[in-house]
Amino acid sequence: MARCIAVFFLLTSFAFAGIIDDVRTSLAQNNLSAAESELGAYKAQRGVTPEYLEALSWMARAALTNQQYPQAESFAKQTQTLAAPLLKGRTLDSDEHLSTAIGAALEVQSQTMAARGQKAQGIALLRRALQTYGNTSIAPRLHKNLNLLTFVGQPAPALQTSESLGTPAPSLAKFKGSPMLLFFWAHWCVDCKGEAPILARLRSEYKDLVFIAPTQRYGYAARGEDATPQAELAYIKTVWQQYYSGLQGVPVPVSKSNFTVYGSSTTPTLVLIDRTGKIAYYHPGAVQYEELRAAIEKVTHG
Repeated sequence: MARCIAVFFLLTSFAFAGIIDDVRTSLAQNNLSAAESELGAYKAQRGVTPEYLEALSWMARAALTNQQYPQAESFAKQTQTLAAPLLKGRTLDSDEHLSTAIGAALEVQSQTMAARGQKAQGIALLRRALQTYGNTSIAPRLHKNLNLLTFVGQPAPALQTSESLGTPAPSLAKFKGSPMLLFFWAHWCVDCKGEAPILARLRSEYKDLVFIAPTQRYGYAARGEDATPQAELAYIKTVWQQYYSGLQGVPVPVSKSNFTVYGSSTTPTLVLIDRTGKIAYYHPGAVQYEELRAAIEKVTHG
């Protein structure tokens, strides 16, 4: 009998081990009821765990994508409320699922507020969150969402350029008077590599557009293996030369602080700066040629 019980619990553990993937799969199929059933069954068996909270945060993100704002706000607030007891006696970054869940919940709430015409409230929410979580792993994500609501029209923050690949990157101030495109990328990022041909084409078409490609270290190199700072820098240089041939000669400052200030928790992130040094376009994620070219046209000929 004891053996049967042990086998049952072992099988149950395996069944619930992939709750995040299960919920995301159901949501990708637009099957909200299945996702809710999976979450309910998991919670009844395992209670509220960091994995449960991350899966719940995906419910909030899916509702936001579908413009179901009341549901999005409800799922996001549930995530935060249920996370509070788990945060007692531990740091946010003690569990990756927990930090992801909280970051997503705050993101969804701010974007929902903005979509409902409550932009000021969304900005205030993110600024309060930065006071609480500004020294945690979700700080770049919070900055990203704050930037989405406030960045366009503001002076571009200075870049940290003390370390670069090859030739040291000059400061943004040196290029004032010229339009600039910042391309935040990561050595592991597939979408960044996919953006490379688009950027190379635009570089050939807009000779007066200054390109800068900030990146940062992540603590690992090829195949996710741990790497010393020097070894990772060498790997970054190899990736840059192999996959970004059309961007050789572009300054590549290496700094985590640039990613935090510009909210580049998503890679690539594209930022266009006009001739006066103000941000004209801010886009976390890959961008198609036509959209990026139209934005460049505005800053070069607008």
